[in-house]
Amino acid sequence: MFKLLGGLKQYFKWQDIQTDNIVFRLHNTFTTALLLACSLIITATQYVGNPISCIVGGVPAHVVNTFCWISSTFTMPDAFRRQVGREVAHPGISNDFDDEDAKKYYTYYQWVCFVLFFQAIACYTPKFIWDAVEGGLMRMIVMGLNRGACKEQEKCVKKQVLLDYLLNHLKRHKIYAIRYWVCEALCFVNIIVQLWLMNRFFNGEFLSYGWDVLQYSDRPQEQRADPMVFVFPRVTKCNFYKYGASGSIQKHDAMCILPLNIVNEKTYIFIWFWFIILASFLAGLIIYRIVIICVPSVRSKLLNARNRMVPRSVAKTITAHLDLGDWWIVYMLARNLDPIIFKDVATELAKRIELNDADENDQNEKKRMH
Repeated sequence: MFKLLGGLKQYFKWQDIQTDNIVFRLHNTFTTALLLACSLIITATQYVGNPISCIVGGVPAHVVNTFCWISSTFTMPDAFRRQVGREVAHPGISNDFDDEDAKKYYTYYQWVCFVLFFQAIACYTPKFIWDAVEGGLMRMIVMGLNRGACKEQEKCVKKQVLLDYLLNHLKRHKIYAIRYWVCEALCFVNIIVQLWLMNRFFNGEFLSYGWDVLQYSDRPQEQRADPMVFVFPRVTKCNFYKYGASGSIQKHDAMCILPLNIVNEKTYIFIWFWFIILASFLAGLIIYRIVIICVPSVRSKLLNARNRMVPRSVAKTITAHLDLGDWWIVYMLARNLDPIIFKDVATELAKRIELNDADENDQNEKKRMH
């Protein structure tokens, strides 16, 4: 198990050049690793241990175990509120009286490990797309200036190259920013869709699962029905049919223990809380991006907040003269460059922008004179 989970450590490596933000990484890195870890744990429990054990007379136990595992088991929902030991043997276990409509079937448990694996792939997809379309642009223009410990001459040359790049590629980065923000929105869509799909996977009982668990202890004793046992029953029933000695069909009523559901219920209560928290973070992030796009005055404050050594006048000049895509590139440079180096680059960039604007104004004035 430790060897299996040890392979996930590559997802937590520190990125020396950051092209995204913490919420984006929580979705793509932490959530992917979390779902893969849950999938590995459940897979190991399912295939190394004994995921189901059925009690039945007249039929070999291993035959019934295999049949009930690959087909399905069921409970009686109205039996969950009955008193265990007096009215029912276990929560959800009572005589079905051949009433198919009263049964609640469970077929998900053999698919849980696969579903978690595909959920992990879906969570990693936005990062895969972003890495493909980003193409290493940020790493290329940073040129190792994220570390201030380099020779002064080399540092000056690289700063000059960076400034030339920014000035020669003005108004060419809007698509870069839009692609990243689309990937962030894709993360939010992914979480909402996954919540909906998990709710369908568990027959409409997942969306309220965590809330029901929180309210469980506040309910009166006579009204209590453990929601974890209701969604992930530990004891279920299974009907096995076979031909008797005379050729007549015999029904064998088996009671099955599902130890795997002990792991499933703890796994999914954690996933429920994490997905709700992550969906809230992503919703807040989308609102934050909308504010950045629609309120230009916020951008200079964000640039100044990212590096306090940059004067507010410099931040305002850069924000006023650059479009949204160019501002985003400068903002990401503020996150990746050494703070002192970025202060020098931002100050020089503001000066050159003002000079370029002054030259353009002079040229326009001369044209008017002629």
